[in-house]
Amino acid sequence: MILKVHPENPQERHIAHAVDILKRGGVIIYPTDTVYGIGCSIYSSEAIERIYRIKQQDTQKPFSFVCSDLSHISEYAKVSNPAFRLMKHLIPGPFTFVLPASRLKQLPKSLISKRKTVGIRVPNNKICLSLVRELGHPILSASLNINNGLQLNDPDVINQSYGTQVDVILDGGIGSLEVSTVLDFTDEQPVVIREGAGNISDLIAIEQEG
Repeated sequence: MILKVHPENPQERHIAHAVDILKRGGVIIYPTDTVYGIGCSIYSSEAIERIYRIKQQDTQKPFSFVCSDLSHISEYAKVSNPAFRLMKHLIPGPFTFVLPASRLKQLPKSLISKRKTVGIRVPNNKICLSLVRELGHPILSASLNINNGLQLNDPDVINQSYGTQVDVILDGGIGSLEVSTVLDFTDEQPVVIREGAGNISDLIAIEQEG
């Protein structure tokens, strides 16, 4: 099933339908401010295993997840004062933050790295954030597989490739082809692990101001 969702004013009935699927352990595809994501409730182990199979990804490689804001992030990760000062300038936005996990017993192992860290996003996308707020807890965040060397950003093409493998696709329009920039905040100074969308020069400027 594919649902067309307004990117600026997401229809409540569509968000409610997708959240109901998430609560029942389903898998959805949804837009972010970068590439389209495939996700589920972070507390549904069966759905997480299903996403590993769909993506054909090594189960030793942890997924990241989407929170709604900085205070939400602090429920699941340890955010130092320097990290807080930087992150408040960068969210919502196209960044994934690697942080020390703070709820090791509550979080699924598939979200925690061997270093006891988690990857967390707060995308600048109203559909995505509406899902998290309505659900009441984070959703898993994984970019769609690359198809023939290209990222899938057209919901109709995504539906052709994944429509039978997921429970619903939220069509928020043509997506970006850039992945998020990954920033490691586990040490005193942030480290860029992967460059993607987002202006790294802004990060450097903020550091210098601090």
